[in-house]
Amino acid sequence: MSDKTVGIIGGMGPEATVDLMSKVINLTPAKDDADHIRMIVDNNPKIPSRIKALIEKTGESPGPAMVAIALSLEAYGADFIVIPCNTAHHYYNEVAQAVTVPVLNMLELVVNNVRLKHPQLRKVGILASTAVIGLKMYDRLFADHAIEVVAPATAVQQNVMDSIRQIKSGIKDANTVNELNSAIQHLESQGAECIIIACTELSVVSILLQSKVDIYDAAQVLAEQIVALAKADQ
Repeated sequence: MSDKTVGIIGGMGPEATVDLMSKVINLTPAKDDADHIRMIVDNNPKIPSRIKALIEKTGESPGPAMVAIALSLEAYGADFIVIPCNTAHHYYNEVAQAVTVPVLNMLELVVNNVRLKHPQLRKVGILASTAVIGLKMYDRLFADHAIEVVAPATAVQQNVMDSIRQIKSGIKDANTVNELNSAIQHLESQGAECIIIACTELSVVSILLQSKVDIYDAAQVLAEQIVALAKADQ
């Protein structure tokens, strides 16, 4: 049996897409080039801004652009599709309904992974974009299991958003990492029993983030599932 091919709706942002690809490569058991997974990637930074559409209410929906990319990936041979952007999962249903191949839901994968490893979990902290937090994208999924999502207070969340913008602009210095680690400590102080890195921009620096409790990186969880699904039946 041959590997399955993954299609990646990328560009949200570009470095986060490359980071996911790197994670997939590092997770893949390979002795030679041919052992690696085929990835068909549209790393398209021209997809309309999720923040402008969802928070500022001034931009067009990125949904149609994401659907167009998904259809192209399917036509090119993708066996399944992923969206390495937490915020963009607001448009997950539009994408999933437009194609005939499976579209992995990163948020659901994270929730299932965290629950499996923490069966007694009652409170989880989240580092994410203001859109993900404001729309309660993780809250709704965890609420089905009586788990509370703790988000940063307004001032701390502003620092998190500033860090996301810094990373998008290529700045990943000590100040940026320190702000994120301070936000994690803030979530710990509110009783978070584990932390979710729920922004793929923050996944770029996730290895530098520290917590007294377990940290789960959404991009890492997605990469693990990509490898598992692509290598299934091997």
